[in-house]
Amino acid sequence: MSTLNTRSRKKNPGDAEVAVDTPGFGSPVWLVIPAYNEQDVIAQTLLRLPSGIFSQVVVADNGSDDNTAAIARESGATVISIPERGYGAACLAALAQAPDDAILVFLQADSSEDAAEATLLIEPILRGEADLVIGSRVLGHASKGALRSHQRFGNWLATSLIGLIWGQHATDLGPFRAIRAGLLRQLNMQDRNYGWTVEMQVRSAQLRLRLKEVPVRYGLRLAGEDKVSGNWSASLNAGTKILWVIARAAFRGSRLPQQ
Repeated sequence: MSTLNTRSRKKNPGDAEVAVDTPGFGSPVWLVIPAYNEQDVIAQTLLRLPSGIFSQVVVADNGSDDNTAAIARESGATVISIPERGYGAACLAALAQAPDDAILVFLQADSSEDAAEATLLIEPILRGEADLVIGSRVLGHASKGALRSHQRFGNWLATSLIGLIWGQHATDLGPFRAIRAGLLRQLNMQDRNYGWTVEMQVRSAQLRLRLKEVPVRYGLRLAGEDKVSGNWSASLNAGTKILWVIARAAFRGSRLPQQ
């Protein structure tokens, strides 16, 4: 892992700064960006970050075989490298480095989410109103073609099942979300790929954490390959895994495994 940065730096003269200035929230705020083969877009995502929000910007590179990690470092981010591919594996690698009091904000690498809206996710946690805050693309505005019909149906089905079984009601499994690192550790997350987001919601429901959704904008990726929603085979695998996570948790009951 590279040395953690606490100050912003520029890639080239005239380029926008990567925002890693210490924020004024009273708690460290880590932006976690899982990335696999995102060399075509990662620099744009980092250089578009707003200033004054994040104390750490972490790119969790999980097995990329392109220049994602190098470009992220050049753009001023801290890079955590894990050879294992899988969204959940990348998130867990970042979690392992974060202090318990840090608020973790998870953002996709493709610039489909607006990092400036992270304050909408952070503030309910700081005010003590919520434990887990999810940026809902369903309640917010999704650009045409950004949230496909099979994604909407899958979100509706998964969140409906969680509501029916555990009484936690939501509209989305959106990956743009925030939670304190210490609380996330208490969830004892296990999934290392497609089931990460739904597992977090299931486990938070089991522990009766306070969930809050806020509407967010969601757009098309700026560049690179859409590895899941734009690929029917990957979408089917993701959907199957999501339903499996819910079914397994329901079969095992509401008790979480001991850490």
